[in-house]
Amino acid sequence: MSEFIVSARKYRPATFASVVGQQSITSTLKNAIERGQLAHAYLFCGPRGVGKTTCARIFAKAINCMNPNGAEACNECESCRSFNEGRSLNIHELDAASNNSVDDIRALIEQVRILPQIGKYSLFIIDEVHMLSQQAFNAFLKTLEEPPKHAIFILATTEKHKIIPTILSRCQVYDFNRIKVEDAVNYLKHIAQQEGVSFDEESLNLIAQKADGGMRDALSMFDKAVSFCNSNLQYKEVAQTLNVLDYDTYFSMTELLLAGDYTTALIRFDEVLSKGFSPQTFMSGLNQHMRDLLMAKGPAISLIELTGTLLERYRQQATQCNTEFLFGAISILTEADGKIKQSSNQRLLVELGLMKIAGLGKKKNNADPLEEVYSLPELPNSVAPVVTAIKPTPAQVPATTVAERTTIVPASVVSSKEAPSEQASQPHDNPQPTQEQPSQRISTSTVRRSSLAGLSISSLLNNATASNVEPNEEQAKAKEEAMYDPQSESKLKSQRDEVVRAILEERPRFIVAFEKMEIQGHTITLEVPSQTLYEEIMRSKTEILLTAARTAGVNGALDLNIIINEQVTAARPIKLEDRIKHMTEKNPQLMELKKILDMEYE
Repeated sequence: MSEFIVSARKYRPATFASVVGQQSITSTLKNAIERGQLAHAYLFCGPRGVGKTTCARIFAKAINCMNPNGAEACNECESCRSFNEGRSLNIHELDAASNNSVDDIRALIEQVRILPQIGKYSLFIIDEVHMLSQQAFNAFLKTLEEPPKHAIFILATTEKHKIIPTILSRCQVYDFNRIKVEDAVNYLKHIAQQEGVSFDEESLNLIAQKADGGMRDALSMFDKAVSFCNSNLQYKEVAQTLNVLDYDTYFSMTELLLAGDYTTALIRFDEVLSKGFSPQTFMSGLNQHMRDLLMAKGPAISLIELTGTLLERYRQQATQCNTEFLFGAISILTEADGKIKQSSNQRLLVELGLMKIAGLGKKKNNADPLEEVYSLPELPNSVAPVVTAIKPTPAQVPATTVAERTTIVPASVVSSKEAPSEQASQPHDNPQPTQEQPSQRISTSTVRRSSLAGLSISSLLNNATASNVEPNEEQAKAKEEAMYDPQSESKLKSQRDEVVRAILEERPRFIVAFEKMEIQGHTITLEVPSQTLYEEIMRSKTEILLTAARTAGVNGALDLNIIINEQVTAARPIKLEDRIKHMTEKNPQLMELKKILDMEYE
């Protein structure tokens, strides 16, 4: 029986071309070798198992090769053969995790002085360099900055932030990336074919994802799975070997939650717990599954680190899930994940989350759109607006102008225009139930999420308060006119200065827009010189229109129309005399303060 060698060692890359997932770094090193532009110190940093030490060894062998093929070693000369057989005297490896004292660094410095026996360079590879003590780093500084011409240092670390800045400044730094799942799967396929191991796509995807970007971890799990499955990797058996939940668990759980079947979902969750998995492991996996489904709904599918048939399964299930369901599920699971470590009953916390998500699925399957409304607490009529935004099409607005129209409807107007006259005539001490009461309650205390079906909030209110019979055009027009005060224009124009003053008291930065305020009907039109001011006014649009309506005594809705016009300039004081005049008009006591302190204007 031949001696077994683990795949991480047996299939360790021996050339730059065989390094997995680090094309940018290998290309840079190859170009440096071909041009003869070699630095005296390199720092390779990145996660575990991504090829830092491997690239250092390949680089060390290539620069000492006597007959290189471009930037690759020939593996035939004496220097390459001595390296491959582990007897090279030109390459020295030091484990800084166990040799981290000043004495170890001094011994290394003594070795640096020895000339190479074969080749041009002596290579010193220091692994886990962040483990060196502060004194060892200080002792190493001078040699690292000005080594002999034949000495090249390659430092490798997984924790770059622990390297002192004086070391970083003396090295060329190369940041190694996590190996993508796709690259890891392709390399695992290559090794499986070399070893004569049969496999399915899902098995290799599961191993690559479990490795979390480390090729060495992926190869270790591959060896373990091959030992358990006897050279025939099957998805179910690989998942059992690696002690991870398989994808089928999450796909079936999502189907149950979409159907609103929380009872079966809780039974399935109990089966997961009986297999020895923790509630947190299940919840984290389900959260990741929901995230991948959300990514699979559009161009962001490239963000899912999966390949082959498994990626197609995600695409198919994503078509069954609407965006609101996925957003709600991710929000619920993320909130629970933050609480689960402090929870005294983790199982109940996860079960509650599953029931909430099943509620979202049941709401999705409900055919009546009015079931999707949610209640809000009652607000005073004076401070409870309903806001709708109507953006004009590009054809309606010139190329140099951007406008947005906003309508503010006081709740008192909504409730008053929708209350039936018969109900108003009834005595308050003995109210009788009528068919109009549910509609009236919805109009004052419930609104629909406008993102659910592309409807505005005001349109949903109109739908909620209307009867089952479609209103004709005259009724709709009368209903819309009832929202506005017919005397809006005259009231606003008569109180124009007071309205502007009231608004500018709270927001003086808006003076540029309100100096040229125009009023037409129930619409206030403003011109602003920049997108920044436009956005700032839009954030305060509700308060602005409520202030205007309250100041002018308008009993109805108001519209706000904002136009971006870069030609608008602010009437601001420019000269020193203008500034002084402007300041003294605002505060006459400034002149007295100037005389008392004997100050000069600057």
